[in-house]
Amino acid sequence: MAINKMPRITFQAHSQAGDDCWHSVVISLLRGLAAIEVAAAHLRADVYPSLRTVVDPSIWFKGFTFATGFAHHAVLVFFVISGWLVGGSLLDKIRQPDAIVGYGIDRVTRLWTVLVPTFVLTLLFGFATGIVDAQDIDFHPANDYSAVVFGANLVGLQTIAVPAFGGNFPLWSLANETWYYILFPLLVVLLRAPGRALRVACGATLLVLAALLPAAIVGYFGIWLLGVTFSRIRIECSTGQRTGWLILVAALWAYYRLTGDMNAFTLANLLPDLGCSLVFLVLLSSLQFKAAATSRLRPRLSRIGTFFAEFSFSLYVVHVPLIGLLQHWTLKRWGLRELSPHEPLHFAIYLAMLATLLVGAYLSYRLFESHTYQIRRLLKRMLLQRPARTPVAPTFRAD
Repeated sequence: MAINKMPRITFQAHSQAGDDCWHSVVISLLRGLAAIEVAAAHLRADVYPSLRTVVDPSIWFKGFTFATGFAHHAVLVFFVISGWLVGGSLLDKIRQPDAIVGYGIDRVTRLWTVLVPTFVLTLLFGFATGIVDAQDIDFHPANDYSAVVFGANLVGLQTIAVPAFGGNFPLWSLANETWYYILFPLLVVLLRAPGRALRVACGATLLVLAALLPAAIVGYFGIWLLGVTFSRIRIECSTGQRTGWLILVAALWAYYRLTGDMNAFTLANLLPDLGCSLVFLVLLSSLQFKAAATSRLRPRLSRIGTFFAEFSFSLYVVHVPLIGLLQHWTLKRWGLRELSPHEPLHFAIYLAMLATLLVGAYLSYRLFESHTYQIRRLLKRMLLQRPARTPVAPTFRAD
C-alpha cells in the first residue's frame, strides 16, 4: 500500500501571482463568491423573517438560511486574502524606489474610486426614497448622512468615531482594512529601515495606534498578517492531503456556523476565526502550483473567477443601499413588506432581487471601479513624476 509523503514546506522570497496558478484561480473565485454570500445573507435577513420566528419551517428554508449564513466567514476570507495580496505585493516591491508612496496611492485609489461614488449614490437613493431630506444634511457626526460622516468614512473612522455612512453597516470592515493598510507599512519600515530614528518613530506610531484603535481591530490585524505570511509559504503535498485540508476547512466553517455566534468580529470570536483562517491558508498555500498546460478546467474557472472578482468590492459596498431601494420599490409597488418562507413565488422574488444587486453592482463597477488603474497611473505620473508600469492584459491583480 502506497504511503503518502509528508508535506514539504518551502519559504518563498516573492509571492507567486498569475492566472496559470491554481491558488490565483481559487483566490479570484473566492473573492467573487464571498461578496455574493455577503449580499445574499444581508438580503435574506432584510426581506425574510428570522428562522427562529418561523413556525414549523420547511427543510428548504432551513437549508436556505444555513447556506446564506456564512457572511462572517466571507469577510474573514476577505481579510486573509487582502493580507495575502496587498501585504504580499508590498513586500515584493519594498526595495523599489518610492515603494511606500506608491503603495499609499494604490490603497487610496482602491478605496476612494469605489467609496466616493457609492456615497453619492447612497445620498441619491435616500432622496428618492424620502429617507433623506436635503435640509437635514449637516456637519453633525451623529447624522448618518452628514458631510463629516462622509469624510470620516473615507479615512476609516466608521464605527470608531462616527457611524457608517447612510447606515451602510458592512462598511465596518473597511475601517479594519484601512487601518491594516496603515499599520502594515509601519511594521515593514520598523523591521527593515536602516536608520534607527525612523524605526523608533514607526515603533512609537504603532504603539500609539494599537492603544487608540478598538481592541478587535488590532486583534484581527494578526489574522490579516497571517495572509501576508502564507503568501510566502508553499506547501507541496498529495491530492489526498489537499482534499483532507479542504474537508477540514468545510467542517470547521460548518461547525462554527451551527454552534457559534459568528455575527460579530469581537475578541470572543478571535480564537475560532484564527483556527479557521489557519486551515484555510494551509489549503491555499498547498495550491501554489501551475495548472497543466492541457488543463481545460483552469481557463474556464479563471474566466469565471476574474469576472466576479473584478466587481466584488463594488458589490460589497453598494449592496446595502440597493437593498434599501429595492425594499422601498416592492413596498410601494406591491405593498410587500416581508417575503414568506412558505411561498415559492416569494423565493423567486428573492432571487430576482439578488440578481438585481449583482447587475447594479456590475454597472457601478463599469462606471467607477473599472477606472481605478487609470486614476492610479495618472496620480503616480503626477506625484512621482514617472509613469507607472502597467502589466499587459492583467487578469490576476493584487488590488
